[in-house]
This record gives sequence, structure tokens and C-alpha cells, in this order.
Amino acid sequence: MSMVELMASDEEQSAVRSRAGEVRDFERTFQEGMDLVEETAAYLDGDGRRESRLLSRASALAYAGESMKLTTRLMQIASWLLVQRAVREGDMAPEAACDARYRLTERKVETEPTHPEIPIALIEYLVRTEKLHDRVLYLDRRLYLDAPAELDANPVLSQMGLLEAAFRL
Repeated sequence: MSMVELMASDEEQSAVRSRAGEVRDFERTFQEGMDLVEETAAYLDGDGRRESRLLSRASALAYAGESMKLTTRLMQIASWLLVQRAVREGDMAPEAACDARYRLTERKVETEPTHPEIPIALIEYLVRTEKLHDRVLYLDRRLYLDAPAELDANPVLSQMGLLEAAFRL
């Protein structure tokens, strides 16, 4: 076996390990995202609703605004995750998933809610959702912005191919 073939097999093995890691990362992130959606919905429909009824009018308005931001962000994350799962399962073409309507957008970095009466549980859900959003955004950028760089993953083989082509004149 030549050195180029050995290098290719090492690189192929590395690529397989990398892809397996990406699959595990996606599956873990998908499950975490769906769990967070369910957990947040249960909170907002249960304890959150009870807590919001105890707030002053101004605090209740702040609570409503924050809960709307929270649910909107979670739905964006869930939508992205479901599209990626559809691509992985062959139900959607990868090219279609590149469409801007399926992509995740940068989130506005916001300070914590400043209203002192906002329940801590709501703030914790907001923080968890922001962290998940950042992680999913990272995956989005890796899939759709960094992917072309990964296609030319073996510069040695690429150069060998150029040399072969040059000497076949």
C-alpha cells in the first residue's frame, strides 16, 4: 500500500469518526431541544401561569413579553432541528434545507429581564434556551458555511491529483 493510500485511509477513518461524532452531537442536541420545548410548555401552562397571576400588572406584562420571546426562540430552534432530521432521514433534500427560511438567525444579545418580579424559573428557561440557540446556530454555521472547506479535506491527495494531471500531458 502506498503512502498516499495510507494517508487517505487515515483521513477517511478520521472523517468517519468525525461524522459519527456529529451524528451523536446532533441526536443529543435534537433530544435536548425537544425536551426543552416540552418542559417549557409544561411550565408556561402550569406553574408559570400560576406565578404570572400573582404578579403586579407591570410585572405580568413583562412576564408575557419574556414568555413570548422564549416560545418564539424555542419554535425557531425546534423548526431547525426538525428540518435537519428530515434531511438526515432523506425526507428533504439538503439543498432545500439551505434556503434562508429554514436557517437559524443570529439572536440579539439581550440582558436579563430587568423587572424584579419575573419568576426565576422563567429566567432559567430563557438562559437555557439562549445556550441551546447558540449551540444550534454553531451547528447551522458548520453545516452551511463551513461545509465547502471540508470538501477539500485532504490537501495531499489534492496536490497529488494536480501533479498526476500535470504529468499526463
